Amino acid sequence: MGFTDLVTGAGLTMLNNWLKTRSYIVGYTPSQADVKCFQQLKEQPAVEDYPYAYRWYKHIASFSSEFDSLPGDPTKSHTAYGPESSELTVNPAKAPDAAEEEGDDEDVDLFGSDDEEEDAEAARVREERLAEYKKKKEGKTKPAAKSVVTMDVKPWDDETDMAELEKNARAIEKDGLVWGKSQFVAIGYGIKKLQINLVIEDDKISLDELQEQIAEDEDHVQSTDIVAMQKL
Repeated sequence: MGFTDLVTGAGLTMLNNWLKTRSYIVGYTPSQADVKCFQQLKEQPAVEDYPYAYRWYKHIASFSSEFDSLPGDPTKSHTAYGPESSELTVNPAKAPDAAEEEGDDEDVDLFGSDDEEEDAEAARVREERLAEYKKKKEGKTKPAAKSVVTMDVKPWDDETDMAELEKNARAIEKDGLVWGKSQFVAIGYGIKKLQINLVIEDDKISLDELQEQIAEDEDHVQSTDIVAMQKL
């Protein structure tokens, strides 16, 4: 099937649903698949209507100067990507099986028997166990949503002190931010960029604000780019 229309509301809704669990159209890094789909959009998707498509559009736009160099087959059409057959509908409804599964915790008889009559003592034990189960379930806290991000930090020239650049970036401390491994990657003419991994809590860290804060190191930082992002 693939994407057939990325202009109308129906097409944008399909794109938004596709990107709900993905950072890119295919794979874990930007590619020609993202370029072809991006070029089909006449304007930036509205964040209030298509939040996932909006996030993806803003991210891919940052690679606009590198579109020709991104991996993939540039001869493929945007219709070569996207959902297969009924994998993703425009307005996905809750399937009966899924609804039944969601109701399992509330309706299923965890400890009762099928046809046996319960006496008063068996009923009391059953109710105690159900109450204990519900108490444990209510006491569980939902883990924070996190993402693994790979960021490029580019210097002004080959004379930039890269060790100092990295030191200043890692000096940024925020609740919900953990810096990871890094490496210096050659980009030509003797210039190297810092490529660094980080883990963020989605509700606490704004990548736009973090990039702006890193860019405040004007003596060393020329620009920053998000290379890849994946949900944990």
